[in-house]
Amino acid sequence: MDRKEIEEKVRDLMIEELEIEEDAIYPEASLKDDMGIDSLDYVDIVVIIDRVFGFKIKPEDMTGVKTYGQFCDYIEQKVNNL
Repeated sequence: MDRKEIEEKVRDLMIEELEIEEDAIYPEASLKDDMGIDSLDYVDIVVIIDRVFGFKIKPEDMTGVKTYGQFCDYIEQKVNNL
């Protein structure tokens, strides 16, 4: 799966599953401040990513992930190493 496909899937799930406004989704967007993702949303994200991409997010892996772009980087790395 290439980067563009990953970004499209992640953007779509953010819009559809978490009801985030499309204009709030851009590479430098802060997951917390710009996109409004809170701790309950992270629980949903773990379930959604497992369903869509087939791997579980480990909390310790998300420590440095602050932006949408970094989140897509993380998913791309995991998907390409499955």
